[in-house]
Amino acid sequence: MKRFLIPVLLAVAVLSWLRDGGAPHGQATAMSRDNTISGRVARVTDGDTFTLSGQRRPIRVWGLDAPEWNQRGGAAATRALRDLIAGRQLTCRVRDIDRYDRIVGQCFLPDGTDITAWMIRKGVAREYCRFSGGYYGTCGRN
Repeated sequence: MKRFLIPVLLAVAVLSWLRDGGAPHGQATAMSRDNTISGRVARVTDGDTFTLSGQRRPIRVWGLDAPEWNQRGGAAATRALRDLIAGRQLTCRVRDIDRYDRIVGQCFLPDGTDITAWMIRKGVAREYCRFSGGYYGTCGRN
């Protein structure tokens, strides 16, 4: 009996760990039933991508098109996103998983600030109209 019980318990533990995105207990939460994920920002990769503490899968900010780090304006976009969210608690509505296996999320600070809207207003990124469908009202503007 013991030789069957240990593999079963191990399998249950691994499945629970995978369900939670590989996050240690008490860090980034698994996706909730309302399709959101919350946690503290651990790392800002560039102007539209970051990672939550304890979460292995990066989050790509939905509806936001920021220059790459090595393009003109890329460093400013990365700095702006880092200044806004680094170390802060965020809640993201999961919109999709992209081809790079990143979570695509519409993300908010605790005060309700929409990360995408803030970056667009700041002028360091544009609305990604192909995916946002004009949600932020800037599509079609020059």
